Amino acid sequence: MKIGSLELGKLPLFLAPMEDVTYKSFRYMCKKFGADVMYTEFISSEALIRNVEKTKRKMTLFEFDRPVAIQIYGSDVDNMARAAEVAAEFQPDFIDINFGCPMKKIAMKGSGAGLLRDIPKMVKMAESVVKAVDIPVTAKTRLGWDDTDKPIVDVAERLQDVGIKALAIHGRTRKQLYTGWADWTLIGEVKNNQRMHIPIIGNGDINGPEKAKEFYEQTGVDALMIGRGAIGRPWIFKEVKHFFETGEILEAPLVSEIVGNVKEQLTQSVNWKDDNRRAILEMRRHFAKYFPALRDFRSLKIELLQATELEHVMEILDRIALKYDGIKVDYTNVSLK
Repeated sequence: MKIGSLELGKLPLFLAPMEDVTYKSFRYMCKKFGADVMYTEFISSEALIRNVEKTKRKMTLFEFDRPVAIQIYGSDVDNMARAAEVAAEFQPDFIDINFGCPMKKIAMKGSGAGLLRDIPKMVKMAESVVKAVDIPVTAKTRLGWDDTDKPIVDVAERLQDVGIKALAIHGRTRKQLYTGWADWTLIGEVKNNQRMHIPIIGNGDINGPEKAKEFYEQTGVDALMIGRGAIGRPWIFKEVKHFFETGEILEAPLVSEIVGNVKEQLTQSVNWKDDNRRAILEMRRHFAKYFPALRDFRSLKIELLQATELEHVMEILDRIALKYDGIKVDYTNVSLK
């Protein structure tokens, strides 16, 4: 698979861009376990052209990230083009346009999935961004706005026609948010449309290696993108690759192994931010997902989510490893919701 001239090999695995999730330390862990392509958290075009420092920090890239994209979103065509020019200065391998975020504060203001209600504007925006930079531009979107409006086959053709080099499709509508089930049928229709020649990346409900293979065999997509399934389980990329290569499921990790990975991610966050409290707060979404289905875990989980001092967090993690010594974590029935 290629994005422009960027060679990514056969069936690469992408880590989906997620706000307040795909920051440096989490990207580091996913890369360690085999994710092939990274994205930043999504970047507001308005904040970017106003030179907001917090926004620009999100675009700090590291060598371990590569290949990596900066994802931008916005509702104004000209501002998106200007934002792409600024983003390109940070030297990503490609720029991605967010046409898929379903959250009310984004979509209802005409950004993200909100552009699915104005396809001509979406296409114009994509064309403007493509013309603004000298690196490949990709896009991520959804099937459509709701069950009565799923124009993804036509949208994919039109985005390709204005220069989009690859398209990631989440198999839900905007109205679904993250409820129900992802529908990969239409993703397959896009991939197998004779007019399409750019890579199609499938996304939605990949919660383990067997689902990954099922969706790939159903659609023949060029790449798979994993989002929520990687939160609290960055080794899912290793599990998927192992299953595709051998047909075997890797053994579930021991709690002690998970504790080691949590500590490594937290240490990365602390070292990067140089602010223990901020790093711990940032990790809480991950803490909540790292130890699913453990018996009698509720009190330890609450304590972990409430801790604000690094030494206390590390001590709680040590107690978790001790209490569940020799226990493996089964992810079979873990929900992505």
